[in-house]
Amino acid sequence: MSFKKIFGILLALIFSTQIYCQEVANQTRKFNQLLTLIDAMYVDTVNMSKLVEGAITDMLKTMDPHSVYISASEIEKMKEPLEGSFDGIGIQFRIMDDTLIVASVINGGPSEKVGLLAGDRIIKVNDSLIAGVGIKNADVTKMLRGKKGTQVKINVLRGQKPTALDFNITRDKIPIYSVDAAYITDDNIGYVKLSRFARTTDTELDSIFTTFIKSGAKDIILDLTGNSGGYLDKAVVLCDEFLTNDKLIVYTEGAKFPRTDYKSTKKGRFYKGKLVVLVDEGSASASEIVSGALQDWDRAVIVGRRTFGKGLVQREMMLTDGSAVRLTIAKYHTPTGRLIQKPYEDGFDEYSQDLVNRYKHGEFTNRDSIIFADSLKYQTLVYQKTVYGGGGIMPDDFIPVDTTLRSELHLQLLQKGILFSFVSKYVDQNRKTLNTKYPDVSTFKKSFEVDQKIMNELLEAAKKENIKIDSLKPATREQDLYLKNHLKSLIAGDIWKNNDFWEVFNDMNPFFLRAKEIINNDKLYNKILKGE
Repeated sequence: MSFKKIFGILLALIFSTQIYCQEVANQTRKFNQLLTLIDAMYVDTVNMSKLVEGAITDMLKTMDPHSVYISASEIEKMKEPLEGSFDGIGIQFRIMDDTLIVASVINGGPSEKVGLLAGDRIIKVNDSLIAGVGIKNADVTKMLRGKKGTQVKINVLRGQKPTALDFNITRDKIPIYSVDAAYITDDNIGYVKLSRFARTTDTELDSIFTTFIKSGAKDIILDLTGNSGGYLDKAVVLCDEFLTNDKLIVYTEGAKFPRTDYKSTKKGRFYKGKLVVLVDEGSASASEIVSGALQDWDRAVIVGRRTFGKGLVQREMMLTDGSAVRLTIAKYHTPTGRLIQKPYEDGFDEYSQDLVNRYKHGEFTNRDSIIFADSLKYQTLVYQKTVYGGGGIMPDDFIPVDTTLRSELHLQLLQKGILFSFVSKYVDQNRKTLNTKYPDVSTFKKSFEVDQKIMNELLEAAKKENIKIDSLKPATREQDLYLKNHLKSLIAGDIWKNNDFWEVFNDMNPFFLRAKEIINNDKLYNKILKGE
């Protein structure tokens, strides 16, 4: 290319940039002029801050569905799940019968160190009575959280003891774990359920994968159902565990940002062995990066339903008043070039109804209801299997929503919140006996039975909440077993922790059962993996 042509291109770029900057300046003056006119002449008094925040919010909505404004007061609260910690006393709680009950005590946290126990009833905080006064969850959070190093005094009733116990607890950093559950099945399969990709995710997973290797678990079920995403780099680190070196995992590209590739950096600890990734319509962003990369490299069988379709990259930038904007700057693409983001050209309202529309169109119950254009076809990188773009990751093996699993009674118990409150009361009343009889979840899983006595007590609780038992359609044997298993898993989770809930619940979880079936059948696994 001649110097004259290059010089011409540079002049054109400079000229277009000047025009663009001038346009931004013109629109800024226009907006400032409007605010000045409103302040000087509008008929009523105006909250200018609220007005500007509303304008910013609505403006971002017209651009794309994931660029958002965050007020200064919301910033820390929004960061907590991804940053992996908050300052507090280290308990999980529930409010039952207008009483604050300690559901569990976080390992290594301030409350555990002073001797607080699950089942304790907190009646006073800093000498203020909180029992029987209509306290709400938000009130509890406000009272118990605070800066690291500060103290809170609580007054507790324990068991049947008539005398209250006093505790002075020094607040500290409380971890928020991104791994909901991790265990090794009886047939030596490692199971991991990941709820988000947070700052601590790689550290948590490193410990879990080390345990799997020591136990000889080579095959993995990675459960990303309901995983709303998080940090890109943590998704890349997770993919690293399952790929060999120098494999493209994802790339980002935007009008103002050139293509950036993210590749595997090592031969992962689980680059061999069978791998099943579970996804559903709640799996988004970073979880779609993982499932998309592993599908494109034919490294995993993806099981479940089409993922959410969130493939826009946001960068958070602070504004002058301490607020921030998360602005979309690029889009995610899988290794084959598939765009993860689903269409949003019809506007924010239509976009927000996408999952409802999917359900109405039968996508959750019938794979064949999803029709892809030929232009959206891609070929995987090893076995040349056909996969589709157009938003979200379509699984290799489809799991429909089973509308017959829950009986009418089960559904009403869930809708009215009776199931959870019943379990809380049952465990609270029987905690000592349960802990003595079932010292660990393995014993509990094998020996505990939801017998007719427990079911009768549950039915009585349902009647007290005006559920008309006799008018409900009788449960099938399968529905009855499913309800009992749900009860059993909730009891396990209340006695121990979330991990133990999933270990019991998965016994009747269609996603988990299908994943095990595929892993335990070499022929089936290879057939699905290769798209035969």
